[in-house]
Amino acid sequence: MSEQPRPIQMNPIGTVRRANGSITVQIDAPYRPALKALDTFSHVIVFWWAVLYDEPQYRQALVVPLPYAENREAGVFACRAPVRPNLIMATVCAIESVDEASGEVRVTNIDAFDGTPVVDLKAYYPVTDRVQNAHISGYLEGWPEWFPTEGLGLMEGEGESGS
Repeated sequence: MSEQPRPIQMNPIGTVRRANGSITVQIDAPYRPALKALDTFSHVIVFWWAVLYDEPQYRQALVVPLPYAENREAGVFACRAPVRPNLIMATVCAIESVDEASGEVRVTNIDAFDGTPVVDLKAYYPVTDRVQNAHISGYLEGWPEWFPTEGLGLMEGEGESGS
């Protein structure tokens, strides 16, 4: 007989803020000491919650149409759709600045929108966060090799993209 999984408790540690053309991950006061030495890294992985999809029907989605691959579907574990059993998303972001006192981490290129809850930050370690000889599915043919320097073009007030 298998055991029932224990519920996992997760609480936001901050919020994505977009204003005046800049992006800030605003860390809540109790978690600001955890920013110590983050400014010594070039990149951070931001884990965020796709709050706009926090409804039962979205959390039950297992196969979704791919908006970037016409007439194709994939399982949610084979794409980055924001609809999934657990709405955890992750984006590797370049760090522009870190202010531990105010809890502001200025980043570039995140596919989360203003007001999105942040659930964790992890410093980017190339030794564990990248791999050699990786390949992706053919339905992503034509995608750029790297995140565009100018970002995704998301504007303040828009919903989550789910890239």
